[in-house]
Amino acid sequence: MGPSGHLRRKAVPSLSRHALLLRYQVAMNGYGVIFDMDGVLVDSYRAHYESWRLTARRFGVDMTEAQFAATFGRTSREIINALWPNRFDDQAVAVFDREKEAAYRDILRRRFPEMDGASDLIEALHREGFALAIGSSGPPENVALVKEHLRAGRLFQAVVSGADVRHGKPDPEVMLVAARLLNVPPARCAVIEDSLPGLESARRAGMKAVALTGTAAREQLAPCADLVVDSLRQLSPARIRQLLDGLSPARV
Repeated sequence: MGPSGHLRRKAVPSLSRHALLLRYQVAMNGYGVIFDMDGVLVDSYRAHYESWRLTARRFGVDMTEAQFAATFGRTSREIINALWPNRFDDQAVAVFDREKEAAYRDILRRRFPEMDGASDLIEALHREGFALAIGSSGPPENVALVKEHLRAGRLFQAVVSGADVRHGKPDPEVMLVAARLLNVPPARCAVIEDSLPGLESARRAGMKAVALTGTAAREQLAPCADLVVDSLRQLSPARIRQLLDGLSPARV
């Protein structure tokens, strides 16, 4: 009761004008962008290779850089079973997997190499009302570490890791789960990827595939991509919107 005997109205939290505007933009825009993590948000190629090489040696096998490059983008368990079939039982695979990913995180914590232009692009897309997600086959601990260290990591509305799906890339499950979490139809989503399995995942999900060179060469990526760029700084909200609206050249 207030001093005059009248019931006080309970304060109802209200959204800021900025938050309301962003909600309106997302509703009107209806576009989503799904970012791969390794090689797109963080330049983790060397950290992953070193962690694989060191862990494999402890388990009595060798991982060459050619083997690593050919399997980059798949889950650790898929890589172990593909490269050393029948060498390890399920329990040993699980231990191998945990140790490799722990080694990777230790390397990344010591030096976090954010990809040039990643946070600037995320912030620009966010301002324009794009729904944003991370779509990775990696362990949730890896994704959480990258999201925490990335300057604009707080702006992602959805995160999909290997723990959220039964099948890693090139299966489309990662992308389809991300689109569902964003509440954006797959045909209105663009995916930024640096690997062939990731690009295939995007295409099989019915999404536009944007290839970022670096992990693989342009000529390798181009047949699987709707757009190829050499830097995230070559992308903008307007260019991605044009691609989703069918107004951008098929390949650049």
